Amino acid sequence: MDKLLQVFISSMIPIVEQKGAILLGILTYDLDVLQVFVISLVGSIIPAPFILLFFNKIFTWMQKYKAFTHINSIIDKKISKNTKKIEKRKELALIIFIGIPLPTTGIWTGSAVAAFLNLDFKKSMVCVVLGATISAILITIISLTFPSLWSIKI
Repeated sequence: MDKLLQVFISSMIPIVEQKGAILLGILTYDLDVLQVFVISLVGSIIPAPFILLFFNKIFTWMQKYKAFTHINSIIDKKISKNTKKIEKRKELALIIFIGIPLPTTGIWTGSAVAAFLNLDFKKSMVCVVLGATISAILITIISLTFPSLWSIKI
C-alpha cells in the first residue's frame, strides 16, 4: 500500500488520528512534511461529520442491548470525563480540546462530546477543523524539533 495512503487511513483511526499519522509519515516513512500535514489533516477530519450526526443515535441504540454494556460503559466514562471540560465555553473549549495533542483528546472524542452536548453541527465542524489544524501544526513541529522523542520504526 502506498505510504501516503497509509498515513491518510491512519489519521482516520480513533486514538491514532493525527498523532500517529504525522509521526508515521514524517519520522518512519520520511515523506514530505507538507504532504503529510495536509493528508493527515484531511483524513482526520473525515470521521467528524459522521460522529456529529450519528453518535447519539448509535449510542442510544447500543444501550438497548446487553452485548454492548462494556463498550457503552467505556464510552460513557470517556464522555462524562470530558463533558465538564467543554460545557462552559463550548466552542473555544472544543477547539482547545481537539487542538491539544494529548492522550484521550482529539477529533473522535471531541466530536462525540459535541454530539452528546447537542452542539450546533456547523459550529462544531468549524471547531473540529480549527482544533485539528492546531493539533496538526503542533504535532508536526514537535516531530521536526524533537524527532528523537519518538522511536517508531516499522
